[in-house]
Amino acid sequence: MPTQTLFTQFLNQHFGVFTTSLLQTLHVHPKYPAYPITDSFAMELLVFLVLIAYFILVRMTLSVEKPAAAQHLAEMTHEFVSEQGEQIIGHGSERFTSYLTSLGLFILLANLMGIIPGLKSPTAYAVVPLGFALVTFIYYHYHGIRENGWAYIKQFLGPVWWLYPLLLPIEIISHLARVLSLTVRLYANMFAGDLVTIAFFSLVPVGIPLIFLGLHLGVAVVQAYVFFLLAAIYLSLATAHDH
Repeated sequence: MPTQTLFTQFLNQHFGVFTTSLLQTLHVHPKYPAYPITDSFAMELLVFLVLIAYFILVRMTLSVEKPAAAQHLAEMTHEFVSEQGEQIIGHGSERFTSYLTSLGLFILLANLMGIIPGLKSPTAYAVVPLGFALVTFIYYHYHGIRENGWAYIKQFLGPVWWLYPLLLPIEIISHLARVLSLTVRLYANMFAGDLVTIAFFSLVPVGIPLIFLGLHLGVAVVQAYVFFLLAAIYLSLATAHDH
């Protein structure tokens, strides 16, 4: 049995058999059939549940006269994302606010998960940042095509027709490299942060690890913002009309 958090063990205990059966039906064979649910999936699910609970709380406590703390936080988050979107993407950025907000909050909470004893940061597993990167990759290309139609292909060709055969593969590789860049940057930083924190907690359980917890907190916030910022920049480039 792999080492798992208590939450992951709980999920495997109650849903492991069903999950294994479902995966085998899809011709996917988990490495540990008795424990098919991994820590990365369990932590992502936990982040999802926390966000759903937060959104429900905000919806239930909406008030014009006496806004609650959750509403204040939601308004601050919306204002921050809206301002960033307006500065980076420009006119029409409002339609991307919901995606950028969800992406930023999910990654931030996922990064901070590792600070809580007994939990792990799902972003410290490469497959999780890869998922964020692929979804962002598909999302900004979809809106690039939606905004520009087939003229979107001009972004990959350059201004001079006789350079098309050279620039097209270069641009394709450049866009694919964005997936790798987003994945590796987030994964490497969070994996290193978790590793350093665990190492110092095992060596010196009192005092010094608090410094690294503070550093881990800073890295978690910065990396969530960087991912959010790059996603907004890619959306800005994809939806621009001056290709």
